[in-house]
Amino acid sequence: MMNSAWQACGSLTVEPADQPRPKSHPAEASKRGAQFASLGLILGLAILIIAIRVANFQSPRVQLALWIAVISVVLVFALLSAGVIRKLRGTERQAKTVLEDREREFHQMADNIQEIFWVIDAQTKKATYVNPAYEAITGRSCRSLLESPSSYEEVIHPDDRVSVLAKLAEAANSGSFDERFRIVKPDGEIRWIWVRGFPRRDASGKITRLGGTALDITALKKAEDQVAANLAKANSAWEEAEALRQATLALTEDLHMDCVLDALLHSLAELVPYTCARVLVPESGPHWLALGEKSSPEPARKSPRSPLTFMADESPFFQRIWSERKRVLIPDTRNEKEWGTFEGHKQFRSWLCVPLVASEELLGFLSVGHVEPNHFTQDHLRRAELLAIPAAAAIQNARLYSTAEIYGSELEKRLEDLSKAEQALDQSEADRRLSEEKFQNIFHSSPIAFSITTLEEGRFLEVNAAFESRYGYRRDELLGRTVHELRIWDEPADRRLLLTQLHRGGPIRGVITRLRAKSGEVRLTAYSADRIQFEGQTCILAVSEDVVVHDPKRSN
Repeated sequence: MMNSAWQACGSLTVEPADQPRPKSHPAEASKRGAQFASLGLILGLAILIIAIRVANFQSPRVQLALWIAVISVVLVFALLSAGVIRKLRGTERQAKTVLEDREREFHQMADNIQEIFWVIDAQTKKATYVNPAYEAITGRSCRSLLESPSSYEEVIHPDDRVSVLAKLAEAANSGSFDERFRIVKPDGEIRWIWVRGFPRRDASGKITRLGGTALDITALKKAEDQVAANLAKANSAWEEAEALRQATLALTEDLHMDCVLDALLHSLAELVPYTCARVLVPESGPHWLALGEKSSPEPARKSPRSPLTFMADESPFFQRIWSERKRVLIPDTRNEKEWGTFEGHKQFRSWLCVPLVASEELLGFLSVGHVEPNHFTQDHLRRAELLAIPAAAAIQNARLYSTAEIYGSELEKRLEDLSKAEQALDQSEADRRLSEEKFQNIFHSSPIAFSITTLEEGRFLEVNAAFESRYGYRRDELLGRTVHELRIWDEPADRRLLLTQLHRGGPIRGVITRLRAKSGEVRLTAYSADRIQFEGQTCILAVSEDVVVHDPKRSN
């Protein structure tokens, strides 16, 4: 197979001018010396003939001597000519051997290098020589190029062909060609090659041929593309990390819920382009509310409207989302059978959702929609999930802050000396620790009975003096013990009912129940409570007040 390839490629031969020329040989100097000697003998013979004519046959001896001299010169000339001819033939054979050896060396080198070595006519652009590497790199035989010397143009990728051939035409004048482009093998495989060319000029300096090499750089090109792709990924990751950092800072700048939600939805738009995004939170029971909403682009005129509310039990689709509490990506909502039951979201064709979880508590969902199908990708879902982590913490902090404001306002109405505490709460947006310290001051100084118990087991973590006074227990008798151990609830079922309401996310306000003091006295109590985070635990902050009962006998 290699021999046939060599023969096919050898048919496209390099003209002698393209092959290396041998250096001057010492025989050439001998040849020039013989030429000078022959010239001298001819000149001497001519002088002898002239001398004979001048003698005019006056002296037979002189004439004889001259003729002998002429004959001697002729013999010497003949012998010299024969020697020169033999030497010239020997030199010619030697030169031919050298040329054959160098041509053989040239073909051996060209046949064994990995690069294509090529020669084309500068005017016609037809190939005059190519080595066997042409077959290995292009997948086409040298014979096909011999039969059609311009067929190499078909090897060039159609998208690169016009540009490459134009550069090749310019090289016929400039003598310089250095291009990287694609080629297409017969089986459809695309390869990258690097072609460099140099000129061959005639005696007048005109470019007659172009020759050069073509190197397969497919592996190098793939490596370069991979490096570029990795660099692009690194830049994208850096930009994404910077956007998340900026979003985290924006979420913690202001603890008011409106500010937190606005910062969240604004940051989300930079990471996940959307048509509309909402923060869905549970209210009570199956009721859900869009606590925050943002459209992109913003409408020119904003008309005031009520936030979106819906019932979860009316949408089997959302019930499944709620129960699974996992991230969801729907490329095309028309392929989702129960999508039509999801109130307020029917206009979206592409939708994703991630849960907002803080302290293992589901706060709600981040709902992101777009009117175009297949708009969102797994990368968008991943970005939204990363943003949901600081967002959930910010929403939880905003809730705590809102709760602190509510109780601060209620206590201010009862105690005039707590006005300073209200101011401290208003200024606690940038310093939660100070807010907690002031909350503790309010908690312990209030004349109303306050208690903090763990959510599930009801273990006392803190009580104030008013609580001790109302129920007759000392603080050390309460801390660490549960409401069940002390039998404070006259009806334990009442506490279970209140826990269920708290689990649904809503606070308790003024529920009438019966609580037992240390003395055993059961007191009718107005009970209010809400969930808080205290010492790293989910707890209940409870307020218990006496219920004023109207006595008809005293009225009479």
